[in-house]
Amino acid sequence: MPLPVPDPILDLDVCALSAATRRGDLTCLEVTLTYLARLEAVNPRLRAVVAVNPQAAADAEALDALAAGARGTLHGVPILIKDNIDVAGLPTTAGSALLRAHVPAQDAPLVARLRAAGAVILGKTNLTEWANFMTLGMPNGYSSHGGQTVNPWNEPGGAVYDTGGSSSGSGAAVAARLAAAAIGTETSGSVVSPAHENAVIGLKPTLGFVPRTGIVPISHSQDTAGPITRSARDAALILGVIAGPDPSDEASRRFGPPHLVLDPQALSGAHLGIVGDEPGLDADEQEGLQTAVKTLRAAGAAPHDFAWPARAAGAGGWRMEVLVYEFRPALDAYLGGVTAGPRSLAEVIAANDADPERTLRYGQTLLHAAQGTRGDLSEKAYRQARERDLRLSRTEGFDVLFAQGLDAVVFPGIRGYAEAARAGYPSVAVPVPLARGGRPGGVLLVGPEGSDARLLSLASGLNRALGGVQFPPDWAAEAGTGEPVVSS
Repeated sequence: MPLPVPDPILDLDVCALSAATRRGDLTCLEVTLTYLARLEAVNPRLRAVVAVNPQAAADAEALDALAAGARGTLHGVPILIKDNIDVAGLPTTAGSALLRAHVPAQDAPLVARLRAAGAVILGKTNLTEWANFMTLGMPNGYSSHGGQTVNPWNEPGGAVYDTGGSSSGSGAAVAARLAAAAIGTETSGSVVSPAHENAVIGLKPTLGFVPRTGIVPISHSQDTAGPITRSARDAALILGVIAGPDPSDEASRRFGPPHLVLDPQALSGAHLGIVGDEPGLDADEQEGLQTAVKTLRAAGAAPHDFAWPARAAGAGGWRMEVLVYEFRPALDAYLGGVTAGPRSLAEVIAANDADPERTLRYGQTLLHAAQGTRGDLSEKAYRQARERDLRLSRTEGFDVLFAQGLDAVVFPGIRGYAEAARAGYPSVAVPVPLARGGRPGGVLLVGPEGSDARLLSLASGLNRALGGVQFPPDWAAEAGTGEPVVSS
């Protein structure tokens, strides 16, 4: 049965929606009910959302009762949260069926900040299990708790697309208009990948801008949360709410609250490094980069061609040594406080082995690898791996380019995501329309540490010049789910 014509409320991005609710043109309740109806109609086929907040409508009514002067910057904006981030009263599972009974009593700081700004927490989104740090070859978007997330761009009886991972449900939900925005997490590509695959905006902030307290961890060297949105200005608005120091996260104490006013003229005179020599580019990546470069030049930017400086030294791809070493102590610390379920990585592995039909569809290779470390980061191999990552991503990589006066570096598709993640530098995925139709392609912009406002200004200018985010055809309620796409 086809969907009804989407409500015009669903077309509003976060900035437009919050302005309308603060003025009183829309009530928070009617916005929330519109999105809850959309979730009921579309999500059964996409499996992007794994839990709906039963208090969402009541929370919206409470916001409507606030005086105009008490309304926050996200007043009445429905937001979904990745299911490895604590939301009080809702399970935090990290995609594992083993944690279905773990219900935190306290919001993660970033969630508390969203609520304080007036956001309505709609629910939790599916993800690749354990944020894609469980095994090799697990399909993006699959979890034993939530099943397989489906890309809303899939064509009935036709093309089936990867969802990207690990914030798969967050990316699919924003593209399918199941929420005005969503929060994902990234260790290496897990925000920008699903944003790219679902043709929306995804921001990985500078490491430490957003506190990680209350988030199921992988790596203290690379983990961060970030917004997935319909526009770069939305990403800036949300980042301004969730960023800022937290006493429990040492990395977040390096920065004060960021100043995130976007410069509408940022592209004029901007110097951008174009890394177009990436090996094995497909046609979409090539066309997307070419279109982006033409658009940037027309907007007054100065694109300059560069090769990735550290490629000859062996940089590139996703190296996992640091993550393997850091995962066990970080996860054990989080699991020590769960309300129900395994209390350590060793218990996770044992529980999976005891119920393989339910929890081990794709294995747990990476969990075993992490459990095989000492668990205290004392190994010499760990220190060498971390030094190598920083040297090849920063000293012999991005820092070489930024030293030449570049405002940002532009990669085709999401090439460069792993280097940006290891460096801890901000990156943002921007979709690019393709001439032959179908799903948009995209590019990745990476900036120096702490340059999030400047980077988002550049991304916003490019996003506007390209015509903004495109939504997939609204066939999700009747489309087949297709087969999962396995990431390499």
